[in-house]
Formats: sequence, C-alpha cells, structure tokens
Amino acid sequence: MGEAKRHRDAAQNDPWRAGLDDLARRLTDQGQMVKAGFVSLRIEAIPREADQTHLDEMEMAFMAGAQHLFHSIMSILDDDAEPTPDDLRRMDLIDRELKAWIDRFKLKHFEAEGTA
Repeated sequence: MGEAKRHRDAAQNDPWRAGLDDLARRLTDQGQMVKAGFVSLRIEAIPREADQTHLDEMEMAFMAGAQHLFHSIMSILDDDAEPTPDDLRRMDLIDRELKAWIDRFKLKHFEAEGTA
C-alpha cells in the first residue's frame, strides 16, 4: 500500500486526523505551507494529549527550522538571475540531507509494510 493511500485510510478511520488533514489542505491553499507542515508534524509525531506549552514549543522549533532552511537557501544562491551549477548542487545536497532524515524518521516511527 502506498504512503498516500495509507494516510487517507487512516484519516477515514480517525475523525481527528481527518480534521487535521483538512486543516493542512486549507492552510496550504491560503499560502501557509510551512504552517501546514507543522500540522502534519502534529498529526504524525506529537501525542494528542500534549499540553499547549508542549505544542507551542514544538511549533517554535519547527518554524525556527523552516526559517533557518529558507534563509540559508536564499543566502547561498548565487546572485545571477538563473540558477548556477553551484546553486543546483547546493539544492541537491539539501534535498539529499532531508530525504535521508525522512527515511530515518519513517524507520523509527512507521510500521514496516509486507513481510520478509
């Protein structure tokens, strides 16, 4: 089963998750993609019973990470109008770093599919 289908199936069986998924879609449509990313983090990794202080601290950490990444990307790009080979290499390195992190996250937090 694909990740998107598994996520949709889980949302159908969990009204709380379905509501948060809907909120993430609406935030993205309103130009708040980073906030939508935090909503996704909330769905997948923060216990439902987390108190407001925990939620606020997690959101601050998430948004700080997003701000750091965005600022770093903007500051490392060359001044030319078109992306340079160095720009593309740097973006590829960021992409690889984040993909490796999400792979580790999935191994730690998601059940394995199939049987060995």
